[in-house]
Amino acid sequence: MKGLFTAFCLFLSAFASAQSDDKLFGPANAPKARKGFIINGNAQFDIPAGDMAKRFGYSYRLGPALMYKTFSNFIFGAKFDFIMGGTVKEDSLMINVRDKYSTQNTKVYEFINGNGQRIGVPVFERGYAVGLAFGKIFSFSKQHPDNGLTVMGTAGFMQHKINIFDKDKSVPQIRGNYRKGYDRLTNGAFGEAFIGYSYFANNGLLNFTIGFDALVGFTQGRRDYLYDVMRPDTKQRLDVLYGIRGGWYIPIFRRKSEDMMFD
Repeated sequence: MKGLFTAFCLFLSAFASAQSDDKLFGPANAPKARKGFIINGNAQFDIPAGDMAKRFGYSYRLGPALMYKTFSNFIFGAKFDFIMGGTVKEDSLMINVRDKYSTQNTKVYEFINGNGQRIGVPVFERGYAVGLAFGKIFSFSKQHPDNGLTVMGTAGFMQHKINIFDKDKSVPQIRGNYRKGYDRLTNGAFGEAFIGYSYFANNGLLNFTIGFDALVGFTQGRRDYLYDVMRPDTKQRLDVLYGIRGGWYIPIFRRKSEDMMFD
């Protein structure tokens, strides 16, 4: 991961340097930064750390954001991320009700259903994070004032759990409220930091952001009792996710009135 982060930093430096080399025969009056709303779709590959790494493997975040950018390149708004993963590391999960011959592989658990048949029930990591974000774009170029190094911070609420996907509801032991005794529901406050690069094309067609993102959740287990380990799950947790985030911008910009007169 260190090599990936180093390569990413070199990419940012090269891109910023290219943007700072203004064209020799550019416009006499440099364009000014634009303001307006930005609709943003984000995708991220995450590596877990802290307590999160004890429960889950690699995961992904996908979600929208609605931001507002000022003439001074400050950005603020709200964002929502779905958290999705396919690896669950809880060795004791449903150990009291699953088939003792189950070939559990962190993705599928086997049960004997109500008809006496052995069936596989997949498990997934599922969650979300919703928060308010604030940051700034630091431009390196007079000819591209909307583009540059982007630093953002987000604070909000996150929640995650183990999704036990008994599609046909054929296993009585994990049906209805019984499932809550196994899902490890966890939630709490989080803080998030992003550093990367934002680019807005003059023609409005190519607009994106890419960077390094780290989320730290100050969470707590929310189930009063877990049936498989026969104890409450209410302890404090430190849940960490970090990785590379990319996003696509749909800007709805307004220019200053004096700029529009000369476009």
